[in-house]
Amino acid sequence: MSTVRTEEPQVPAAASAALSLDAPPPAGSIGFRQALTAEWAKLWTVRSTTWTLASLFVLGVGLTVIICAASADWLASGDADESPGSFVTWGMMFAQIPAVVLGIVVVTSEYARGLITATVAAVPRRTHVVLAKAVVVAGVLLAVATVTAFFGYWGGNAFLESTGVGLTLGDDGVIRALIGCGLYAAVLGVFGMALGLLMRHTAAAVTTALALVFVVGNLVMLVPGAVGEWLAKLMPGNAGSSIAMVTPFEGMLLGPWTGFAVFCAETALLLGVATLRFVRRDA
Repeated sequence: MSTVRTEEPQVPAAASAALSLDAPPPAGSIGFRQALTAEWAKLWTVRSTTWTLASLFVLGVGLTVIICAASADWLASGDADESPGSFVTWGMMFAQIPAVVLGIVVVTSEYARGLITATVAAVPRRTHVVLAKAVVVAGVLLAVATVTAFFGYWGGNAFLESTGVGLTLGDDGVIRALIGCGLYAAVLGVFGMALGLLMRHTAAAVTTALALVFVVGNLVMLVPGAVGEWLAKLMPGNAGSSIAMVTPFEGMLLGPWTGFAVFCAETALLLGVATLRFVRRDA
């Protein structure tokens, strides 16, 4: 019988009943709502959650403001071959790193701390565990990333407006991109969660996720012809990120909503495979 190590953070009272190893409840007695409550409590028990979300906010807002401030005069000069819309969500390109890391750590931290046995003992329906984790991760990232995108826009656009090249929320693609930053981060977190379930190891899952999103997605552009073009468009990071851009790269990426739908389908497939493996093997 597994025991929780004393040096690890204790599970709060809201989730203690759901995670007790001493008296696991009868099979089927823990429903999805209770599993959701326990996953919410566990998310905020892990100290890294606060730091990860804080880094998402700092990167998203800070880098957007910096790049807008540095580019405002250049954009106003008329010599730029870029539109201001390329810069007002610029920092969110890097904020996706903590988003995917959060999704991974939500799963792998339980394996590292030995809590996964308690979780599956308390919630016999493992699909409830996976779904509850996915809802919590997606919900938190949707809220935080959307707020981050708006603050980044307000801060960065102030510099653009000072030189006469600012954007309003009513301009084409602005609102869609700001909300799209939250949508993309939410699904990216679930994508990372699925990788965490498959690999059970933080470093391996983070390396794989970052390679898929940042490295492989760019490398496949080197493949010649239509094959390389479509591979680039369908890579998870490329497909999903277009919804978070005010002015997506025409011809290089799928349309914002088409790309996001493809990314959601890829994430759902990966999560389905991860769930099947989680259900069929020992915790």
